[in-house]
Amino acid sequence: MTTIRLPTAPPPGTVLGAAPDLSESADAYRATGGYDRATGPEELLAHLAASGLRGRGGAGFPAAVKLRSVRGRDGSPVVVANGEEGEPGSAKDRWLLRARPHLVLDGLARAAAITGAVRGFVYLSDPAAGESVRRALAEHPPPLPVEVVETDHTYVAGEESAVVRRIDGGPALPTAKPPRPFERGVGGAPTLVSNVETLARIALTAARPDRGHAIARHTLVTLSGGPAEPVLTEVPYGIPLRALAARYGNPDATGALMGGLFGGLVDAGALDLPLEPGALTTAGTALGCGAIHFLAPGDCPVATAADAAAHLAAESARQCGVCVSGTAAVGKALYGLAAGTAGPDTADSLHRWSQGLPGRGACGLLDAAAGIAGSLLRSFPGQVRSHLAAPCPVCAGASPAAGRHRLTVAVPDVAGAPRPARAPAPALSPTALPLPALKGTP
Repeated sequence: MTTIRLPTAPPPGTVLGAAPDLSESADAYRATGGYDRATGPEELLAHLAASGLRGRGGAGFPAAVKLRSVRGRDGSPVVVANGEEGEPGSAKDRWLLRARPHLVLDGLARAAAITGAVRGFVYLSDPAAGESVRRALAEHPPPLPVEVVETDHTYVAGEESAVVRRIDGGPALPTAKPPRPFERGVGGAPTLVSNVETLARIALTAARPDRGHAIARHTLVTLSGGPAEPVLTEVPYGIPLRALAARYGNPDATGALMGGLFGGLVDAGALDLPLEPGALTTAGTALGCGAIHFLAPGDCPVATAADAAAHLAAESARQCGVCVSGTAAVGKALYGLAAGTAGPDTADSLHRWSQGLPGRGACGLLDAAAGIAGSLLRSFPGQVRSHLAAPCPVCAGASPAAGRHRLTVAVPDVAGAPRPARAPAPALSPTALPLPALKGTP
C-alpha cells in the first residue's frame, strides 16, 4: 500500500492540497481560488518563465518555452494532459487525476488560453482516473472541448509521439522524430503534450502568482524500497537525498534507483546530493518523474538492476530491432550476474552496450536500459566483481518474471473517487523473444 505524507508545514499552493486522500469536488476546488481568471494568459506565461517551472513528466523541459513553441506556429493548436504513467515506481499522476482532477483541468484550460488551443485531451490508462476526470468535466465544463482518451498501460505509451499516435486512432507506440508534436501533432496541428503535474503547477501559479517560485521548486515524489511502505509526498528542491530517505523510512539507505528507471543507480555517497534536477544531471543521474527506489542494507544493487532491466525488456514496443535485442541482452547479462552464471566478459559487454546503445531507438526505453547497465558498473564496481567471482546469496533464485513486479508501487487510496465503469484492461504483454547470446553491441 502506498501512503500519502503531507509536508510538516505545507505552504500555500501545494499539489497535494489539504486533503490528498479525498477526491476534490469543483466547489471545494473553487473555494481555494481554483478556476479564477484574475491572472490572464500573458501574465501567467510571464510568471511561469520567471519561476523557471520545468515539466514533471521526466525530461524537465522549461514549461514556458514549451508553451511558446506551440503558440507561435500556424494552425489551430491542441493541448494534451498526459496522465499515462509508465514508470513502475511512480504513482503521482494517477493519484492526481483521481484526487484533484479540477487542478489538472484548470491547468489544461490555462495552457489552452496561452497557446490559443481550440481542443483539449486528457490521456490516461487508469480507468479510475478516467471516471474521475469525466465527473470533473461534468461538474465544471471547461472553456474548450476536452475529450478523455484511454489507452493500455505500457512503459512507452506516455512518450509524447505515442500519445499523439494513440489520440489520432493508432497504437500508443513512439514514432521517429522529427517532427515533434509541437511541430505537427494531433491531426497535424501543433500540439502541447504536458504532464498532468506540470499542468497542476501552472494552475497553482495562476491562483497564487506571488508564490510562483516556490510552486516551481516543489515536486511530487514517489519513494519506495527498504523496510518502509511506499510514500507519495511533496518536497522542495534542495533537500538531500539522504535526508529524504531518513525522513520517509529508510535511514540506512545504501544507494538508490533514481528517476523511475531512467536515472540509473547511485551509491551511498550520491545520497548527499540535493534533490534538484541540475545537480542530479551534473552528477550523472536524473530526477525524472520523481520516483526514487532506495536500497536498504542487505539489498543487492545487481538484483535491482536486473529487475529494472527485466521490466524494460518486457515493455519494449518491439518496433526497433536494436531495442528488442539490446534490452534483452542487457537483461540477460544482469540476470546472469545475479544468478552467478555470468561469463568473464559480461562486465565488458555491459560497458560496451552502455556506451553504444543510447540514442539508437525511437524512444527513451533503450537509453534507460543502457543507463541501468552503465550506472551499475560506475556506482557498484565491487559488487559486480564479487558477482563474477561467486554466486550472491541475496540474488539466489533471481527471476526476470518475478523481478518485473518488485519495483512497482500502487496508487494511494482516494476516498470518494468514482469507481470505473469497467474493469481495467490488462496491459499489452509483448511476446517473449529468445534472449541473444552476449556478443558485442546488439
